[in-house]
Amino acid sequence: MCLGIPGRIVEIVDAADHLATVEVDGVQRAISVRLLADAPPGPGDWVLVHVGFAMARIDEAEATLTLAAIRQLGSAYTDEIDAFDSSAIR
Repeated sequence: MCLGIPGRIVEIVDAADHLATVEVDGVQRAISVRLLADAPPGPGDWVLVHVGFAMARIDEAEATLTLAAIRQLGSAYTDEIDAFDSSAIR
């Protein structure tokens, strides 16, 4: 199962290549924010992450509610976090 997971931008690591570090449930990794280049997110912003890309900006309330709901998926959620932790942009 593939999920779009809310993550908080920790830092912009390469503005020219549209790369940011995002944190999801304590796991940090680099993602592309290129799809949001018209209004780039910054540190502290919440985004919906899917397969290494920030797909949309969301507010903190929506992120909190979404995380609470998908945590109830149990192993599907933990499997997604494990995949998130073990993948990287190359």
